[in-house]
Amino acid sequence: MPTIDTGLEGVVVGSTAISHVEGELGRLSYRGYDIADLAERSFLQVVWLLLFDAIPSAQQEQQLAQFLAAHRSLSDNEQALLAAIPTGTHPMLMLQGMVPLLELQPRETMTLPTTSADALEGLIIAARLPLLIASYYRREQGLSWPLNSHASEPHRAFLQALHGDNPTALQVEALDTAQILQMEHSYNAGTFAGRVALSTQAPIASSISASLGTLFGKLHGGADQAALEAALAAGNPQQAATYVRECLAKGERIMGMGHREYRTVDPRAGLLKPLARRLCAGTDSANVLATLEAIEAACVEQLEKPGRPIRANVEFYKGAVFSALGIPPRYFTALFAMGRVYGYIAHALEFRPEARLIRPRAHYEGRLPNNDQAA
Repeated sequence: MPTIDTGLEGVVVGSTAISHVEGELGRLSYRGYDIADLAERSFLQVVWLLLFDAIPSAQQEQQLAQFLAAHRSLSDNEQALLAAIPTGTHPMLMLQGMVPLLELQPRETMTLPTTSADALEGLIIAARLPLLIASYYRREQGLSWPLNSHASEPHRAFLQALHGDNPTALQVEALDTAQILQMEHSYNAGTFAGRVALSTQAPIASSISASLGTLFGKLHGGADQAALEAALAAGNPQQAATYVRECLAKGERIMGMGHREYRTVDPRAGLLKPLARRLCAGTDSANVLATLEAIEAACVEQLEKPGRPIRANVEFYKGAVFSALGIPPRYFTALFAMGRVYGYIAHALEFRPEARLIRPRAHYEGRLPNNDQAA
């Protein structure tokens, strides 16, 4: 019987120059730039770097901002499709269904370092996701939608469209940083699913839709929602240790703790945790953050073994940031999609020219035809 690894752990299936996950060192880089350095840059600079392997000039960054703003609004047909989705449908299912139906005709031109149609179509999809999410949220809340913002900063525009008022500089900074940290992570499950779709010569919209469906799972992108729900279930820091003990006794996982790739601290969590403290201080989310920190401490105490450190990953504290921004837990993974979509586009640009149909083999364990059994 052949060796089978159903999770493909450690199996090399391709090469990439987009991001580098060094799990043993607890280090992540995009295009050779450490994530800690990128977190200090503007969101659009990191987008351009990820897609085109260069820090953009001021003019290029401005062109990208203008292009995304020009493609942000929803057409009448797109609004009608969004309005037809049954109330209560999870936002991730809404995104997965809407992306292949978006109108991808450019509304204005932009000079790019590539002639690939995937770049323009991918950026149009990326431009639409924030307003799709904000509009769907406002529709569920019984508020008027869509609210189009004229802000050039993508996340200022998103928060304005979501809540109808102007966010603070700290709120925009927090969302920019969170999205930079989760923009790309090599051959994660969602990215690999998108590569499988691209290998069939499917359009980039279908590839992104496949990635979004994969991101929805709580073992992938859905861990941020699950982590916050754990904090709410524990109630307060004083109950955290008891909550963790009871979960472990029932065989339940504490979502957001540990990471399959990192053998030390997830570098993204190390950057997001202090930002969460700044954002949550003096707000209603302060108790949520304190409870998350207490849950992490309880997990370290109850789960850590010699040579097997366990710490929170980026999903764990992201929920506190999103909660402080007034975003309900069931929308957390949709915001993850807003940032990770740029990673999906980058992989499409890298993989499409060399794509071969991905067709793994399976070891058959079923019954054989009668004549073979008799032999």
